[in-house]
Amino acid sequence: MAQTTAHGEYKVPGGKLVVVDLEHDDRTITSASLNGDFFLEPDDALEALNRALTGLPASASRDEIGQAVRAGLPEGAQMIGFDESAVATAVRRAVGRATGWEDHQWEVLPAVNLPIQLNVALDQVLTEEVGAGRRPPLMRLWDWSERAVVIGSFQSVANEVDSQAAAQLEAVVVRRISGGGAMFMEAGNCITYSLCFPQSLVDGLSFADSYPFLDSWVMQALEKVGVKAEYKPLNDIVSAAEGEGHGRKIGGAAQKRLANGGMLHHVTMSYDINAERMTRLLRIGREKLSDKGHRSAVKRVDPLRSQTGLAREQIMEVFAQTFAQRHHAAAASIRPHELVRAEQLVAEKFSTDEWTARVP
Repeated sequence: MAQTTAHGEYKVPGGKLVVVDLEHDDRTITSASLNGDFFLEPDDALEALNRALTGLPASASRDEIGQAVRAGLPEGAQMIGFDESAVATAVRRAVGRATGWEDHQWEVLPAVNLPIQLNVALDQVLTEEVGAGRRPPLMRLWDWSERAVVIGSFQSVANEVDSQAAAQLEAVVVRRISGGGAMFMEAGNCITYSLCFPQSLVDGLSFADSYPFLDSWVMQALEKVGVKAEYKPLNDIVSAAEGEGHGRKIGGAAQKRLANGGMLHHVTMSYDINAERMTRLLRIGREKLSDKGHRSAVKRVDPLRSQTGLAREQIMEVFAQTFAQRHHAAAASIRPHELVRAEQLVAEKFSTDEWTARVP
């Protein structure tokens, strides 16, 4: 069989660079050379790791590679600044099973004012399109005009939303395809964006690690507008600035993996929340707040307006520019057939009681 030379790299968040140079045929890794700026004791453990990789199937999973690395590590040897998962990710990138940001041509879709239900439907449509290879991966900013509550895929409508208040406030209730918690959305009150990309981008990462990995660019963007933020596991973005607001929630993320290989990651950050209306609409109980360190939903909100002094549109522009510069993304737009498909999904799914109340 013909031999292929391959090269894969993975930078451990907060750790070291792991590089692997391989030779493989269609079935098997025939030679491996692991290298990087990590630390490994003793020195001869490096050859043991190379032997552990040699002979593995080229299609080996992350777990299979990690188990082989751990089993091949001599007793008492220490990997410092990296681990078997990092090695597995570098190997899978080398053989084309995993990708990095730089392996894709990204697009940025600027905000277009659309109904909330259509925004939710577009998340599904665009993720399907990316997963099928019909369009490049993308970052899309949302905009909308109506009042809404967008609930997670597995949340109970009755437990999350006060239906009487929703009727009084003319708020539409929409169930999205991703998990996570409820989002209170009014015109101009928050900033929401979606990433749609192949799952290969997070190959080798745990669910917990994938959140800060996918939002590392937005931490840079927030810093540009004067907001110091950090991730609080699993999926909360909180204020990292010292003082009274330290640890206070700025936004939250949610994800969905599709069967065709596409993945959705989206984030909503509060800009200028009307806390009174939010607490009328959402049934946020003490259990929900018990691990947040605050007694009221009002104190959980940390609007970007008060922290930056900038208009919402200015912050969104910084987000778009930061993503485009960091990932060499080109400006793009929603394609006509994608909009038609999203409108169809609104009619058949996202506006129906069957979907919205599937968890009563």
